[in-house]
Parts: sequence; C-alpha cells; structure tokens
Amino acid sequence: MALPDAPLIRALRGDRPATTPIWFMRQAGRSLPEYRELRVGTQMLDACLTPYLAAEITLQPVRRHGVDAGIFFSDIVVPVLLAGLDVEIVPGRGPVFADPIRTADDVARVTSVSPQLVAEKSEPIREAVRLAVAELEQSGKPLIGFAGAPFTLAAYMVEGGPSKEHLRARAMMHADPDSWHRLASWLSEVSATFLGAQVEAGASAVQLFDSWAGSLAPADYREFVAPHSQRALAGITDVPRIHFGVGTGPILADMTLGGTADAVGVDWRLPLDEAAAIVGPDITVQGNIDPAMLQAPWDVLEAHVRDVVARGKSARAHVVNLGHGVPPETDPTVLTRIVELVHSI
Repeated sequence: MALPDAPLIRALRGDRPATTPIWFMRQAGRSLPEYRELRVGTQMLDACLTPYLAAEITLQPVRRHGVDAGIFFSDIVVPVLLAGLDVEIVPGRGPVFADPIRTADDVARVTSVSPQLVAEKSEPIREAVRLAVAELEQSGKPLIGFAGAPFTLAAYMVEGGPSKEHLRARAMMHADPDSWHRLASWLSEVSATFLGAQVEAGASAVQLFDSWAGSLAPADYREFVAPHSQRALAGITDVPRIHFGVGTGPILADMTLGGTADAVGVDWRLPLDEAAAIVGPDITVQGNIDPAMLQAPWDVLEAHVRDVVARGKSARAHVVNLGHGVPPETDPTVLTRIVELVHSI
C-alpha cells in the first residue's frame, strides 16, 4: 500500500497520528476560482474523462488548502457512462438519463453489459490518477478514489434523474425485487471495477458515496441496499475503505457493512461521540463539520470545529471532514483556516 505513514492512511487504519488528518468532500470544485476558470467551455463529464483536467482539478484544493489528501475528481455516473448508458449532467439539475430503467426488460438490457467493459474503458481514469498521484506523493499525501454506491446510482437510473423521495426506485424494491437485486448487484460490480481502476493506478484509499441512503427505512436498507454496497467495497482489499451517506443516523451501524468499511462518514446531524458509540471500537469516524457553519462568523465556526475534534476523540481514530460537501458559495479562505486550525489542535 502506498504512503502507509500518511496521517490519513494511519487514521483510516485505526491509528492516531500526531496531526489529525482533514480533507473536504467536494473540495475540488465550484468553490475555487481556479476551478471555475479551468472549466470554462468544458462539460462536466468531459472534464472527468480528460486526464490532465481531472488531475489538475483534483490537485487544486490540496495546493490551496493544505488538506491531507486529494479526492479524485469524478462524478458518480462516470462508470455507468463508461458502461454505455446515455447520461448527461444538466446544469442546475444534475445527472439525467435518456432512458430510465423502469421494467424487468430494462434491467435485463442494462445488466447484460459486462462490468469488465468499465475496466476496459477506464484508461482515462487511470491516467488522471497517475498524474495526480505523481504530484501528491512528492508531499507524502494520498489520493482517495471515489465511486457512487449501488443504491444512489440505481435511484438516478430508475427515476431518470434527481428525486427527493425516490418513489420509483423504492417501489421497484418491493414490486419487482428480483429486478432490483439484479440491477443493484450489477452496479456493485461496476462500482468495484471503477474503484479498482483507481487503486490500480495509485489511489491509497477509496470512498463509496451513497447520497440517498438516508431516504430509506432501515429494514429496506438492510434488505435491498447494504448487501450490494458491501459487495462493492469487498472487491477492494488493498487499501482502506470509507463509506459515507447522507441522513444515515438511523442506519449508521449498518453503514459499517459488517466491518467491510474501515471508516464511516457521519453527516452533521449526529454528534461524533454518539456516532462512535454506534459504530463501535473497530471503525474510524469521518466528519462532521456542518457545511452551514462555513457561513458563520469565525469565532462561531472555530468553536464548532473544536467541538467536532473533541467529540472525535471518542472513536478509535478520526478524519476531520464536513458532514457533506463544500457548498459552491464557500469562501476558500475559510476552508484553509479550518485546515490550519485542525492541524494546530
């Protein structure tokens, strides 16, 4: 494993380095003026599949903020795009699929594509990772690989785009469980293949991101989702694995995926000492600065960050992060000050 002594990797493995590691979800993106300048005239998915652009965007926040890791710049729909699905990122809306997956025949058609196709078409991803890792390793900082979890991907595919309640996806679970499990199982292989390509090219850790897991009843999560997320992460054995979802307080114990995850990300709703008690002594916690606090006066934000770090001491180890992603309107200097504060505590 690359960079085993990096603070982030040590924390994910259960150690407590002298400096508490910190990075931010969505640290690479719209909050940075250099990102906005670089992206002029380039569509999101094109940027993800252009190696020098994806690598440069990955590196920008590491250079600016001094965070302890880069998170690979991508989008959760990139692997299914590589698998041949017709999807685009619509500005102001998000991923939109031209042909939603609604019937058993739709599921059969999509899942007839071998996940190996994703590996075969991932050379731009591997090259972007290699470029980013080449610079990151000079400062001893790891790269975190990134992929969307099977449920969140399936929810977009079944709904055809973003949804608040994911009614069609949840309906498929109960109306046609065989098709649901077939689709989610295929997506678990797709996600594992996409993460594997990043690890193969030099990523030192991975994060599986389940945006919509919190919309599910706990029983539905356990029956229809957790086994597939576990399978996705179980396919990655050489590096530490982080599992994150939004609104997952009621299912946080399940988010460990039976110990398959080395770390569980916690959103802003649940204090970290309570989260640590739920996940147990063998799991690192990640989080959970409230993104809304980034707009607060510095003294208020500083007190909040110190509280998060203090509560994180209840876990076996702690990686400081936000409880979700960096909002686009965030002042980048605030993020830099947070990194400096965490490193000074």
